Amino acid sequence: MPAIISVLREKVCPRARRAGVPISHPSWRPSLLFVFALGALIGDTTGVAADADAGKNKAEACVACHGDDGISQTEDTPSLASQPDLFLQWQLVFFRSGARKNEVMGPIAEQLSNEDVRDLAAFFTSLKPSDSSAPKAPDDRPELTEAGKKAAADGRCAACHGDDYAGTKAVARIAGQHEEYLVKALHDYKSGLRSGGGVAAMAEVAYPLSEEDISALAHYLSRL
Repeated sequence: MPAIISVLREKVCPRARRAGVPISHPSWRPSLLFVFALGALIGDTTGVAADADAGKNKAEACVACHGDDGISQTEDTPSLASQPDLFLQWQLVFFRSGARKNEVMGPIAEQLSNEDVRDLAAFFTSLKPSDSSAPKAPDDRPELTEAGKKAAADGRCAACHGDDYAGTKAVARIAGQHEEYLVKALHDYKSGLRSGGGVAAMAEVAYPLSEEDISALAHYLSRL
């Protein structure tokens, strides 16, 4: 365990330091709850295959907020369809352990077993994302879209989230995500309320962002 924490501090914290994230920022401190919880999940996967069909049955409580097809119709609630499997597993573990706090998701995740976590992730990963080629409402703020595109390039968002922002492994799909939700997520990372993988990777990106940058990024990404 000390070795894991040491690596996190050596590899990630210097990046946050270069970004100007103060030492008092919560994202400097890797969450022990996260390390223990994720270790338990990984250690419990030997010979166990996730069951997407079982996950569909277990997701009955999820669809009220996240949508029948994993595409949320609520602006401040994320769509889960086609999110990377590992990303979904990690988020459920964060909620379950308390490393990520939410008054709705916390009590739900507390009841989940490791098998439930794997099955739910497998189900939502299997769903198709929203159709990016479908006609969209006219862009009423094209200047904000261009500013967001530039901010995404300056922040090297594609380096982790992929050139199409579809995410990979433990990194979220952010293309086509709800604008209001993206604004909240960036604010949470900036303030340290949310620390992603228990380390400072997102703080490096979000901490220097202005309100204008956050609005522009969310607007641009939501229209992809």
